[in-house]
Amino acid sequence: MPPITLPPAPRILVVSLRRIGDVLLTTPLIRSLRRAWPDATIDLLTFAGTTGIVHGNPDIDRVIPMSDRPGVGETLGLLARLFKRYALAISTQGGDRPTMVAVAAGRKHVGVTQSEGTGLLRVLKPQVLHRSTPQVANIHRVEQMLRIADAIGIARVPELVCPVASATMPVAVSGPYAVIHASPMFQYKQWTRDGWRALASGLKQRGLEVVAIGGPGEAERKYLDEVWRGLADVHVMPWSGVVTLLTGAQVYVGPDTSVTHLAAAAGCPTVALFGPTDPRIWGPWPVGGLQEPYAAAGAMQRRGNVWLVQNPLPCLPCGFEGCERRIASRSACLDELTPQQVLAAAEQALASRA
Repeated sequence: MPPITLPPAPRILVVSLRRIGDVLLTTPLIRSLRRAWPDATIDLLTFAGTTGIVHGNPDIDRVIPMSDRPGVGETLGLLARLFKRYALAISTQGGDRPTMVAVAAGRKHVGVTQSEGTGLLRVLKPQVLHRSTPQVANIHRVEQMLRIADAIGIARVPELVCPVASATMPVAVSGPYAVIHASPMFQYKQWTRDGWRALASGLKQRGLEVVAIGGPGEAERKYLDEVWRGLADVHVMPWSGVVTLLTGAQVYVGPDTSVTHLAAAAGCPTVALFGPTDPRIWGPWPVGGLQEPYAAAGAMQRRGNVWLVQNPLPCLPCGFEGCERRIASRSACLDELTPQQVLAAAEQALASRA
C-alpha cells in the first residue's frame, strides 16, 4: 500500500489507552513512524499511570496524559483541544473511545477494526477511518501494531524502545546478579511463594546476588515482604532505574507483567513465567524481533533472549482470569509449576551470557 500523503513536518498523534505493557508494545509502531517521517512532531495520548514506560523515548515529542476513567467533561475538553490538530491520528485499539479520539484529532486517521460485536460503530469504523487494519486473533500484539504500519504504507521497524536508563546503578551490588520481579498486577498471574524462594536459593547457589524489585503499592509490598522474608530486600525504583538494573543483570525472572516485557526489550536474558495468558499474543518480544511466533503452549520456548516457561496443562492457555475467572483467582497451571523447571530455564539463560 502506498504511504499516506502528509504535509512537510507533519503532526502525528498515536492513541494508546491501555496498560503499561501495552504502551511499551506500541513503541515499534512509533519508531516506524519516526523513521518514515523524521521531521514529524509525534505525540502520544495515553493514560496518566502509564507515561513512565515511555520516559525519554527519543521517538516521542510529547506525551499527553489522560485519566483512566475520564468523565464526560474531561473527554469533551480533550476532544476540543485535539480537534483536527494533527495531519495523522492513529488508534492502536479497536475500541470506540480511542477510535473516536483519532477521528476527532486527525485530518487523516488510521485504526484497528473489530470483527466481533454487532454495534453500529463496529460497522461504521471501516467507513469512517481513512485506512484500517482488522484486529486478528492469536497474533502477537507487536505484529498487530506493525500491521498498522502496513496500512499507513510505511516500513516496519520491529524494535521495542525502552525508557531512558538512569546514569547510575540504582542498587549496590558487589558481583554478578539476577533480578526477580515476583508481583504481577493480578493474583491469577502469581507464581507460588515457595517457588520464588526456591528459585532465589538456587540462583544464590549458582553464585548470583538476588535483587528483588516491586512497586510502591501497599498490598504489593506486603505480598513481597512475605515472599522474600529473610532472603532479599525489595527495591522500588523508577523505570529509568529498572532499565539500568536490567541491562547489567545476568538473568531476569518474572511473571506475565510489564517489567518482563521491559527486561526482554532491554536485552537481558529473560525467563518469563506464563499461566493463563496466551503467549502467541503477549509473549515477551525479544531483541531483534520475533523470528518464529510463540506456540500456544509448551514447557519451555526460547525466542532470542527470552525463555518462556509454562506448565502445559490440557487447558493452557485458557485466556481466562485464573481457574475461577476473576483477577483474585489462583491458576493451577502456575501453582503446579515446579522450581526445577524454572531453574532449568534460568540456567539456559545464564549460559547465553557466558
